[in-house]
Amino acid sequence: MSSPVDSVRSALRKYLILPKLIRLSRSAPKDRAVAWDRYWAGIARTGPKGEVLWDSGTDHEVLGYRDTLDRHFDSALPVVDVGCGHGGFSRALAAFYPKVLGVDVSAHAVARAREESGGLDNVSYLEQDMTLPGAGTGLAGPGDVNVFIRGVLHVLDRPDQAALLDNVLQLVGTRGTVFLAETNFQGNPVEYVSHLGASVRNIPAPLELAIRKLPMPGHFGPEQLARVLPADRWTLLEDGLATIETNPMTDAPGDSLVPGYFALLRARQ
Repeated sequence: MSSPVDSVRSALRKYLILPKLIRLSRSAPKDRAVAWDRYWAGIARTGPKGEVLWDSGTDHEVLGYRDTLDRHFDSALPVVDVGCGHGGFSRALAAFYPKVLGVDVSAHAVARAREESGGLDNVSYLEQDMTLPGAGTGLAGPGDVNVFIRGVLHVLDRPDQAALLDNVLQLVGTRGTVFLAETNFQGNPVEYVSHLGASVRNIPAPLELAIRKLPMPGHFGPEQLARVLPADRWTLLEDGLATIETNPMTDAPGDSLVPGYFALLRARQ
């Protein structure tokens, strides 16, 4: 049995990785759109054991949301997948909804999504920064839509979070619903990367790539949502705990599962 001193030493040992994290993160572009496009331009492999940190390569996570989506999404409406990346969730959603539009700030992500979605007639993709003024106007044509957001808000600052939700409000109309699922890890960056398998000796390649190329992420839970959600414009239908699945990077049980938060929203009538 380890002593309290040994436990403290073990806890502190993980912080020896901090200088390396600082050094790696210095190379990430400060411009968010540039960072994401360069990141996707360099991706050679997606799916299981690929290079994308948050891509588990399965539809397990989205199937876990299925009952929640069925309770609130109008199944006759199309879905806009905001921050679609290479389209993994867009393709999974296409099995349940008549039409899915994946939207991403990165042109290279959109190109990859189109390449990987060959043969699916009800999925399309568009390059669009959903934090820009008016980005939601006419995005999916006439009529209301459902909106799916997974792992986007926690990588934005507060003004961009508010701007994205404001644009999404233009999409849902009177019948549409927003589903969001976000990383909500309650710890500092060192604890977060340690949870994902990083140590002084080794940082898994997908994790190191994200550290080097992308802005530092935060977390997004009920407190963050309350700060950016105008109560007079939105109704919170349901929220709770979620589990965000990442690319398995070690053999340790649970290292690919990140505590998260989900919420469903509808425009207040």
